[in-house]
Amino acid sequence: MAMPEGYRKAVRLMEMADRFGLPVITLVDTAGAYPGIDAEERGQAEAIARSTDCCLGLGVPIVAVIIGEGGSGGAVAIATANRILMLEHAIYSVISPEGAASIIWRDSAKKEEAATAMKITAQDLEELGVIDGIVSEPVGGAHRDPKSTIDALGTAIALALAEFDAMPPDRVRRQRHDRFLQMGRNL
Repeated sequence: MAMPEGYRKAVRLMEMADRFGLPVITLVDTAGAYPGIDAEERGQAEAIARSTDCCLGLGVPIVAVIIGEGGSGGAVAIATANRILMLEHAIYSVISPEGAASIIWRDSAKKEEAATAMKITAQDLEELGVIDGIVSEPVGGAHRDPKSTIDALGTAIALALAEFDAMPPDRVRRQRHDRFLQMGRNL
């Protein structure tokens, strides 16, 4: 789980990429930000908010790839992107199924019911327009054949970035901003 310092480091690197005109690629695999008291004392919420704000303000294209679990604001903080891709067996949500079940039904044992209702799979999220594409995995998962997964992912990222060739920074920024404003209206 990411700590506040990790988000601050990500912001510094994203700002550097923006200064040099380099696209940002984020690989997301986190259950969320670390929820401990010590992380909150060091400004976890503020670091997540600044990371999300940084993503919205960059003039270079951002492509986020959910490669495992994209959970909570911790994932959104580095996945506020022009294009969001997911590996076929990854999940992406604003809260864990256990957390949602404990809030809605006051019973975390109903996590499977919550996961189904939340529509956290790549296929559901593509249908809802939350993500832009699904990258196929080999039979048995990405870890069974890392090379083919990396090749497929590289191709998908290159295609996503090609959409922004010669697009001026203000249009790249506006497209990302509009995408997230529209997303809330569509759901």
